[in-house]
Amino acid sequence: MSKKAEHTPTFEESAKAYLDNTQLRRNIGHATHTIRDKRENVVDEMPDWEALREAGDAIKTHTMRHLDEYLLQLEESVQEAGGQVHWARDAEEANQIITGLVKGKKVNEAVKVKSITTDEIGLNKALAEEGIQALETDLAELIVQLAGDEPSHILVPAIHKNRAEIRELFKEKLNKDELSDRPEDLAEAARLYLRKKFLNAKVGISGANFAVAETGTVAVVESEGNGRMCTTLPDTLITVMGIEKVIPRWRDFEVFMQLLPRSSTAERMNPYNSFWTGVTEGDGPQEFHVVLLDNGRTKVLADEMGRQTLNCIRCSACLNVCPVYERTGGHAYNSVYPGPIGAILTPQLKGLDDEGAASLPYASTLCGACYEVCPVKINIPDVLVHLRGKIVDEQKRNGGLKSKFEPEHIGMKLLSRAFANSKRYERAQKVARSGQKLFADEGVISKLPGYLSKWTNTRDLKAIPDQTFREWWRQRDE
Repeated sequence: MSKKAEHTPTFEESAKAYLDNTQLRRNIGHATHTIRDKRENVVDEMPDWEALREAGDAIKTHTMRHLDEYLLQLEESVQEAGGQVHWARDAEEANQIITGLVKGKKVNEAVKVKSITTDEIGLNKALAEEGIQALETDLAELIVQLAGDEPSHILVPAIHKNRAEIRELFKEKLNKDELSDRPEDLAEAARLYLRKKFLNAKVGISGANFAVAETGTVAVVESEGNGRMCTTLPDTLITVMGIEKVIPRWRDFEVFMQLLPRSSTAERMNPYNSFWTGVTEGDGPQEFHVVLLDNGRTKVLADEMGRQTLNCIRCSACLNVCPVYERTGGHAYNSVYPGPIGAILTPQLKGLDDEGAASLPYASTLCGACYEVCPVKINIPDVLVHLRGKIVDEQKRNGGLKSKFEPEHIGMKLLSRAFANSKRYERAQKVARSGQKLFADEGVISKLPGYLSKWTNTRDLKAIPDQTFREWWRQRDE
């Protein structure tokens, strides 16, 4: 029996509070515009950028079509290299596997890096319930963890905090009496704190940007070097990855290692690119585990339109150009995957019976900017519209009479009939033109009565003109 989806607040409920936070909006606006401008410059350097996007799309689409074959090949390759593979159907199963592995090492602390997938399954909480502290080592993740906060961005989890706020946090949590807000001083404070943790860690937990089916190689790209320390110093390494992270061949890196850094951090190449294959005696971790997580991904794969969501390489370029994300930040999405990609990934993973997840496809203007910057050409606007259609169908099926007589549904049905017939459409225009006289002011309608006020509370309507184009055309011919 499937479990009932956990209720989360809707985007509409959450966004209002964040829209009122001017400091948060200023922090996020500054950061996203800075990354966006830098990305544009490094992308413009590439004369074959569109060809690379096409190649990235083709590789990922092909992989998703043959995902079962490549996952089995990956399992075989990892085992041949001395690693162990674990299959997890959902978050609960993944957490049981990982906590069991960590407990088996009789430690009470593990270091983590690049692990948004572990946020998806709530691993830190599961480990804490077993008396094990999971220490985030990515600088931004560490900031979020010390603050008892949640990530607000896929790539820059602490994007909602400025340097002054981070300085105060470090002074309190890292016992620093004197500390400036210069980036190098903040980084040094974190480095000294983390270095001791790395040197004493027995278990490391990582995510994965890619895993190569033909070789069993796992890859993590990052900017700080903490990921490399996390994946090389501990005796045991556990990598948790969604099943969509597999790529067929080593040579596919030729495409993704150009697309990913430019789209994410606006760099030509990430400063640290770590690749590891199984275990090597006397060098690095002597025990290596890969946990392959489904957690709803095969359900996404079954949807012909929605499956392109799994092509995502988590670059976050879509977040940095989204006008909705820029104004609300990531917390309003109530998901570890915020922004445009989260608006299509979360509802598909969690299911449309979760009211909060089902509200996310509406957290978009459908402007199409996310599609234009996506390095693997995921058509996010098309998937958003597709999901909105499924949500309406779901409401009609299960909403009873209340849903059937919902004014919005009735209004859309009437509009659909009007748009389907030109004469009917023109008659509707004439009726609306007469009815709008009480509300139109200089060609704009800013306030409508009753239920219709829900539309004008947040936007203005352009009034129907005194003469339409068709009417003018007929008059011209007379």
